[in-house]
Amino acid sequence: MRALSLLSLALPVFAYPHLAHKGSAGIRILPSEQARSDVRLSRRAAAPYSPLYPYTGAQIDGLSGLAVGGIQVPAPGDTAHEYQDPPEGAYRGPCPGLNALANHGFLSRDGVTTFDEVVAGVQNAYNMGWDLAVFLATVGVSLDGDLVTTKMSIGGDATNETSITGGLLGAEGGLNTHGTFESDTSLTRSDYYLPGANYDSHTFNGTLFGMMTATVSSTSSASAPLYDFAGLSLYRSQRYDQSVAENPNLYFPPKELHLYGAASFLYEIFPNSAAGSVPDKATIMSFFGAVDNGDGTYAWVPERFPEDWYNRATAYTLLDIAEQILAMYLAYPKLFGGNVGAGNFVPLDLDPHISGGEWSPSTAEDVLCLLYQAATENVPGEPLPA
Repeated sequence: MRALSLLSLALPVFAYPHLAHKGSAGIRILPSEQARSDVRLSRRAAAPYSPLYPYTGAQIDGLSGLAVGGIQVPAPGDTAHEYQDPPEGAYRGPCPGLNALANHGFLSRDGVTTFDEVVAGVQNAYNMGWDLAVFLATVGVSLDGDLVTTKMSIGGDATNETSITGGLLGAEGGLNTHGTFESDTSLTRSDYYLPGANYDSHTFNGTLFGMMTATVSSTSSASAPLYDFAGLSLYRSQRYDQSVAENPNLYFPPKELHLYGAASFLYEIFPNSAAGSVPDKATIMSFFGAVDNGDGTYAWVPERFPEDWYNRATAYTLLDIAEQILAMYLAYPKLFGGNVGAGNFVPLDLDPHISGGEWSPSTAEDVLCLLYQAATENVPGEPLPA
């Protein structure tokens, strides 16, 4: 694979000047987050591995488990992984799957986790493949956490807990940081620069959950909504179009392909394998913390595993998710680029993959190549070298 040239990385910063105005750490911290970052939580850590409840056998050491699923989560009698409300001052953010893991103790319940906790937690709870678990943990820690301590917040700024220097070398904004792991066109979170959103791109948006539910209902022949590939492909397309129309500072670079992968979790990771692996409404609502108000709108409660829920029978691997990203993207291809003011979309040109915002992948390996480069290069949205 040929690396993107420095010139191609620099061009979008000139094309989208708002990306260069986010400070040296690429972070804008809400006042409430700044206040909370000054409060040190007592780190609780994930529940330790127990041979009595081995799940997929992944211990908190960064290594692979057995990749054998179809296991009830939490296991009967495993009180260490029972649901608990987040403790006061805990961090929760834009990823429902990680929020649920913290609420069940597969990650530290305070929301300040580590690389090893994430790798073990997603394997044991979701039967995610070790290769995908390592990829996601690496991206999260490297973009939004601390490479020395390997800690990251799954929500807002927790630099006092994540950084070995206590923030001396800059803030570590956690997964709430816009333009890294969190990004525009999310399924159920507002865009950061959307007028009226008050820079909140991590809180559950019940209106968007309602839109998603209406979309998947419209594509399904079943009597109840199914959050399947067809419905979510269409909804991902709709969210992109909505952001292009409404967000004057929309930015949609190649690394936002991970949003397609996250959408696939709804029908690949979240369904109950003991109930036919059907992505039904009750299951998805539980993982998103959505509460149906009965009028097309949804309130929020903390995310949790559904009752009597069994995880995926076979491991969901890096190649599996790449195949889903490819299929979902090709169902409704979108241009990479962004808005410079209302109604002024500027496409990206990134040699060798993308010209005029267009990308023409043909294999899952093409997806992995672009994701790898986007995750490891100094891509737009991060400060360029001096």
